Amino acid sequence: MFKNTVKNLLDTALTERPDLFLIDFSIQGDNHINIVVDGDNGVLVEDCMFISRAIEHNLDREEHDFSLEVMSAGATAPLINKRQYSKNLKRELTVRTVSEKFEGVLAKATDTNITLEWKVREPKPVGKGKVTVKKQADIAYEDIVEAKVMIKF
Repeated sequence: MFKNTVKNLLDTALTERPDLFLIDFSIQGDNHINIVVDGDNGVLVEDCMFISRAIEHNLDREEHDFSLEVMSAGATAPLINKRQYSKNLKRELTVRTVSEKFEGVLAKATDTNITLEWKVREPKPVGKGKVTVKKQADIAYEDIVEAKVMIKF
């Protein structure tokens, strides 16, 4: 019952802010509400405050003792929602499938798959030396075991 009330308040807040989307939602046994959101344009502290207020201001503390934590998806957290791929276009990703691991630039994200591109040095087909070849892989979302944005400094 409490979880449904919180989820409805969360859904209402996310409807008001279509640029934000849910990554994770849980309630621990002691009514500790934990919400992780992401946004098409990133997430600001104000965005987390908006979600927090939308829930906290509509729950009666006399009826339910609770704690609430709203945070953004971490930079090193794996990508979970398809919308996270769209917002990370042109960034370098590490993508692991059951059989392979890829590192490349996210060139495209559709409803069904992503396209990674990278360059490799290969021997020339004729003659000596090497040539830079552009490679790409189309990977279906259901084949992705884990995908992370590579943080470069």
